[in-house]
Amino acid sequence: MTNAPTPTRLMLVTPLVADAEAMAFRLMQAFAGGDVAAVLLRLSEGDERSKIERVKRLVGPVQSANVALIVEAPALVATRGGADGVHLTNGPEAVAEARSSLKNERIIGAGSLRARHDAMDIGEAGVDYVMFGEPRPDGSLPPLAAVIERASWWAEIFETPCVAYAPDAESIAALVETGAEFVALGAWAFDEACDIRALVTQANVAIAAHAARKAAR
Repeated sequence: MTNAPTPTRLMLVTPLVADAEAMAFRLMQAFAGGDVAAVLLRLSEGDERSKIERVKRLVGPVQSANVALIVEAPALVATRGGADGVHLTNGPEAVAEARSSLKNERIIGAGSLRARHDAMDIGEAGVDYVMFGEPRPDGSLPPLAAVIERASWWAEIFETPCVAYAPDAESIAALVETGAEFVALGAWAFDEACDIRALVTQANVAIAAHAARKAAR
């Protein structure tokens, strides 16, 4: 008997955070909307100590909601801040260095994967997830069709989980259909004009509908 596939879950990718108090409030609103697996915290500029303090401020409310806090920062910032893991964007060597430092005690994820061979190299380096579709350094986004193709390819072939980045609310359902283990809602979800609680609810409805269709086959 084969195990049923694990339903897709949500990841929230924050904008660059300078005010941890304000972000804590927004995250609590998001969690009230339904299931969230992880928060990828991106930090604005500052010295190492200030970054660690921001992580510490957010660890409590995030982890108390049974959500993993992953930080796009050096391993030292994540560990001293008490985060569950790090998100890296600078290649297999950085993954190897982080794995040596963190052992298997924390999550190591990776993004900024521009080609299939980049993703395979990172996967072989021992990451816990790969991310496709997030904004490029210049702020531009890859075409949605390309993200769907890449996430579908990865989810079908590889055991390492993948995260498919949604550029807007309208793309969530299509990305859930790829079979990606996670769909990420990015900085756009934290805009003041966005009802992030309703957005998380809407995304979970799309996930549940997809799981129901698969179970009925």
